[in-house]
Amino acid sequence: MKRLGLFPRIIIAMVFGIGVGLVAPDWVVRIFATFNSIFNQFLSFMIPLIILGFIIPGIGELGRGAGKLLGLTAAIVYVSTVLSGMLAYAAAAFAFPSLLSGASAVQTGNPEEMLLQGFFNIDMPPVFGVMTALLLSFVIGIGITATEAKSLLGLTREFKDIVGKVISSMIIPLLPIHIAGIFMNMTQAGQVALILQVFLKVFVMILLLHMIILLCQYGIAGTLNKRNPITMLKTMIPAYFTALGTQSSAATIPVTLKQTKKLGTDEEVANFVVPLCATIHITGSTITITSVTSAILFIHGQPLSLATMLPFILMLGITMIAAPSVPGGGVMAALGLFQSMLGFDEAMISLTIALYIAQDSFGTATNVTGDGAIAQIIHFFKKKQMRANRTAG
Repeated sequence: MKRLGLFPRIIIAMVFGIGVGLVAPDWVVRIFATFNSIFNQFLSFMIPLIILGFIIPGIGELGRGAGKLLGLTAAIVYVSTVLSGMLAYAAAAFAFPSLLSGASAVQTGNPEEMLLQGFFNIDMPPVFGVMTALLLSFVIGIGITATEAKSLLGLTREFKDIVGKVISSMIIPLLPIHIAGIFMNMTQAGQVALILQVFLKVFVMILLLHMIILLCQYGIAGTLNKRNPITMLKTMIPAYFTALGTQSSAATIPVTLKQTKKLGTDEEVANFVVPLCATIHITGSTITITSVTSAILFIHGQPLSLATMLPFILMLGITMIAAPSVPGGGVMAALGLFQSMLGFDEAMISLTIALYIAQDSFGTATNVTGDGAIAQIIHFFKKKQMRANRTAG
């Protein structure tokens, strides 16, 4: 099963859950519901630790290295990420009232009330709350940057490795079982048709938005460097398809770096920007998470207000720093925001995970393909600075 990759396993889990949910007696569904309940408790326990593990070293590392070039790259990446989220929100606010008109939770009732409960539950309270974890991450991360606390940065990197190991060795492998239980329970409750309808429509919209943001990124990069954006995008195709298979920005770095240099990018810029963007450039994942959470809010009858979604998108760009280096890590890093900023309950979080991971490879492919555009933009600014230095000299 491991050789299949995460995406095929998620699809198999969905099909298995639907099939068993149609024929299995209640006690079978309740066994899976028990597992889901325990898994959710463990996930709730891990959320603050995931936030600490990803954000502290992410912020701490941003203060090291290439000075102005680092700051410029981080600023461009953050603006790109936020604009991607706003694009997804605008598309959702415009399209969902008609696209998902038949999926209103007002018509279906409260789905959570129709689900079967597990036989028992194990309470696993988190060490501290989500907001405490976020604030602590920012304080320590900025403190590491300001004081150049190398020893503490090293400890946070090791803690990140531990958290990453928990995600890759425990949470991710158990997700197919968790998702099978979710769809089994929803099938038994008569909710699966609604979920599949939402999933297919939102999935198509997400892919279209991925293409739009890549065209915008390469349109800007091509205009600045007087290059054909479509030709530049064609050059990056190997990186896109490599990321589809690996589901990891970090694992795709060699291919992304090779294709970025083929764009004519300065070698020093490419060597610096591509590995950095592999951990902080998340436009594809941001589009996916924003679209999926907007869909879930909509089908639960909650308004897609700018006052709710803009702060969420702004925080998403910070919270997911370094998450793309872990397959499926993007949605894991954002779990705390689902609770604290959107008010998601366990059922809504589980559904978000399922919908996100089902297309995680496409979001990762968009992330790494956009890295080439970011490198070309930084390439333009470096050339401009070099010309200014020669003129001043």
